[in-house]
Amino acid sequence: MFLASATDIGQKRSENQDRVHAEFLGENISVAVVCDGMGGAASGGVASQVAIDAFIQRIKENYKSDMNANSTRNLLMNAVHYANTLVYTKSRENIDKNGMGTTLVAVLAVEKRIYIVNVGDSRAYLLNDSGIRQITTDHTYVEMLFRSGQITREEAMAHPMKNVITKAVGVEPDVEVDYFELEEIGNYSVLLCSDGLSGYCDDQFIYDTVYEKNLNDAVTKLICFANESGGRDNISAAVIAN
Repeated sequence: MFLASATDIGQKRSENQDRVHAEFLGENISVAVVCDGMGGAASGGVASQVAIDAFIQRIKENYKSDMNANSTRNLLMNAVHYANTLVYTKSRENIDKNGMGTTLVAVLAVEKRIYIVNVGDSRAYLLNDSGIRQITTDHTYVEMLFRSGQITREEAMAHPMKNVITKAVGVEPDVEVDYFELEEIGNYSVLLCSDGLSGYCDDQFIYDTVYEKNLNDAVTKLICFANESGGRDNISAAVIAN
């Protein structure tokens, strides 16, 4: 199993409010997380740092290699809710941090089995011999309009409210979390990224850059492309491949 991750401030922002983390938990067991913070001043960076630290802490303290699928699901969901509680509590300590929050997308890969959780519009993609597909659903106002048939996909891509998210970690006392579980027979890669990357890199470019390539080079190339294309936001990516 292989992994790589990186984050970049981009070309337009004065602070990087993204956070990314990837590490091995054992032989052929890896975890990766991407958070994209939101909030005034430095609050977005605080939210994403608190969330990613809390999530990783809960996973490392409680994951066991002999866990079944249901126990693993419960652990991942609990880790997101734990992160939500800590970010929400932090936001209530100081009026300047009121309303801060963060997206969170994470993957736990255990050999051929892949577990994914997400809140917000940071994405998880699965890449295999058949191609690439987005596993997560963006929790955005525009995605809601598209799924209800009010706008087309083309209209969604150019919509002025395309970055308005409908769910975030830490904004409310509780949070709804999406969960996905996959089992791959052959080779696969899972890419996690913030919208600062997915907003510039289309599916085919991601696939051609990442799948069965050197992961460190791939992450660097994706971030460079996003920067060269405008870099209007912070840019983060993490990849796990078997």
